[in-house]
Formats: sequence, C-alpha cells, structure tokens
Amino acid sequence: MANGPKLVIAISSTALFDMRESHDIYETQGVAAYANYQREHEEDILEPGEAFPLVTKLLRINEKLGGEPRVEVILLSRNSADTGLRVFNSIAHHGLNITRAAFSGGKSPYRYVSAFACHLFLSTHAQDVRSALESGMAAATLLPSQSGSNNASDELRFAFDGDAVLFSDASERIFKERGLDAFTENEKASARMPMDPGPFKNFLQTLHSLQAEFPVDECPIRTALVTARAAPAHERVVRTLREWDIRIDESLFLGGLSKGDFLKSFGADVFFDDQQVHCTSASEHVATGHVPHGVANEKQK
Repeated sequence: MANGPKLVIAISSTALFDMRESHDIYETQGVAAYANYQREHEEDILEPGEAFPLVTKLLRINEKLGGEPRVEVILLSRNSADTGLRVFNSIAHHGLNITRAAFSGGKSPYRYVSAFACHLFLSTHAQDVRSALESGMAAATLLPSQSGSNNASDELRFAFDGDAVLFSDASERIFKERGLDAFTENEKASARMPMDPGPFKNFLQTLHSLQAEFPVDECPIRTALVTARAAPAHERVVRTLREWDIRIDESLFLGGLSKGDFLKSFGADVFFDDQQVHCTSASEHVATGHVPHGVANEKQK
C-alpha cells in the first residue's frame, strides 16, 4: 500500500464548473436574486469549468494506485450550503469523488486552505488567490483557455515557470531592476548556490513524491519547467532542483521565446506563471494559472 504524503488540492466552485450565468445574476441583481436563481435551478446540472478536466485526471490517480486515496480535492465556495446544493448535485452527477467542502456564505473561503492542509488552491477570484499566497500557500487564478482543447490522454501534465513560482523572485528582481546582463552575471556567480524556494516548491515536492510511487515508465503524472532563462542561467536551476532532490521530467530553457507553442507541444493540462503577459499568451493554447506573486505583481497591488 502507498505510504507517501497525500496530495490535497482546493478548488473554487467557479473553477470547477461554468458558473458565469449565475455570477452575472449576482453581479447585476445582487445576493438575494442569486440565491433564488440557484435554488430554482438546483436540479440543473452545471457544465464543466476550466479546472474540470484537471480534477478528473487528479482523482483518477487514486484508481491507478489503489488502497487509501492519495489525492484529495476539496471544494471551497463563496456560496452558502443552501445555495451550494446545486454544486454538490453537479459533483454527484459528474461522478467526482469530492466529499469535503467549505461554503463560506459570501466571504472569501481562502482561510480554510491551510486548515484542510492543502498543497494548492485554484480559484477564479484573484483576491482570494492573492490572500492565499500571502499566507504561504501555492495558489493561482485560473484563466480560461482560448483553445478549448485539453490533453486527451490519461497522463496529467503540469508545467511551471521558474522564478517567482518554483523559486523565489530574488533573481527576477535583479533582472527587473538592473537588466539582463546583471541578471546573467548574478546567476553565473551564484551557479552553485541553490535558490530559495518559491510558493510552488512544496506542491512540486508532493507531486514528486506521488510520482515516485509509480514505475518511471508507467507514471501518469509528468512535469515540465518552462522558463525564459537560457544558458548560462540554466545551471543554477538544475543545481537547485538537485539540491531539493526533485526530478522535473522536462526542462525548457527558452531564452525569452514565447511559451505558448511549447506548452501546446508538451500538452500541459495547466501552466503556472507569475507574469500576466506570459499567462495571456499561454492561455491561447492551454489552461493557465496566474500566480500573483513576486516583483512582477507588486505594481498591481
């Protein structure tokens, strides 16, 4: 039986299901009209949202491993339990094994992310995501994929940017403040000094532990680092991951090339990046999570 750590992912109801129609009612007519609408339609099944394919593949890992479930998905919702009945009816209809939830009655549910010991929080509410990140949690705001296509294979593919996502933003800060030459010099000089962890390090580590439960050629999870870095700034990345004892399956050092085509070729189910400009271009090809962390996001506060 598997004995590694359980991977726990929290997801908002608006990321799991397409709730644009009811959200429009909330925005234009207020809370009471929204609550009435949800009650009147609680037997109407919600259509899959942006994170639905990802959640389906995550839960399928439990079937592959057998024994105690090793992946758990928690639902976090701003609904009340009363208006959230439609969400649970939809979960049951789609056959998703999601049993734990927090309905926070209009308040931000991010407070429960750490209480549930979650490794990752995915939401469409940017402020909830920012709050979760500030409390030390890996979190991302899901952007709709323009392509509408998903990786059809059973394999679950995560792609990550490096600086300010897997690693701290210290190097990116040098690049923003002093330019590419200063950044490259710093990375060459610090090549043997591991970078500090970023907000997604613990999530990647738990994912890596889960991967280790499968024979290498049968693992249903694949990871990729997709970074704007190029040689010689690649060496520090390699040495940092080695120091952490984490294996990344594929590493793409793109030297500033647009990431979208590469993410499409990799077949990412989701890509995490701290820079809005990269997220916008990536979302033309794959589901994308914006990580509002680090120097690139300070002006937006």
